[in-house]
Amino acid sequence: MTMSLPADLWPEVKPDAARRLMYAAVESFARVGFHGTTTRDIATAAGMSPAALYVHFSSKAALLFAISRDGHQQTLEMVQRVAGTDGAPVDRMRLLVERFVEWHARRHVVARVVQYELEALPADEYAVVAALRRRIEQFVQSLIADGVKDGSFTVPDEKIAARAVLSLGIDVARWYSERARKTPKALGREYATLVLRMLGSSAR
Repeated sequence: MTMSLPADLWPEVKPDAARRLMYAAVESFARVGFHGTTTRDIATAAGMSPAALYVHFSSKAALLFAISRDGHQQTLEMVQRVAGTDGAPVDRMRLLVERFVEWHARRHVVARVVQYELEALPADEYAVVAALRRRIEQFVQSLIADGVKDGSFTVPDEKIAARAVLSLGIDVARWYSERARKTPKALGREYATLVLRMLGSSAR
């Protein structure tokens, strides 16, 4: 079964063989999990010999790390961009949730691997990804704090609220598919409305 992966994933990854291996790894990790995938599975799906994989990646875990780090880095850059724009906290939170949810829906296959295979990473690589996750959470928490200060948000705990906002978007990758009735963009708009209500905003 071939999964639908966006054609513009990892345009910066060179050579093309390395990118093909990442595509093949994502498809297999999303379908049967990291531990259910062998390096032979990945290489075969990419049209290579098992030995060829090691020319580009030192191990199966190195492949997972490249995929996970890239996904979290993309997310961090998006969150940082939106959180740093001018505008009221309500408007920035709406835009952040719209884009965060849309990303997890549109790229749900790779997002599923990025978000749900973390525990398979070796300790050092996990620490790198965990640091990116903390920075993402800090930006969202800071944005919520801005909303609390100007009276547009009312939450008992800003850190827990930030985790709840992110968890809602992340979970989209678990259940979304091309058969979903909502487009990624429409889903992002609906989730943004739900999040603003959850944060105590009266904005519609």
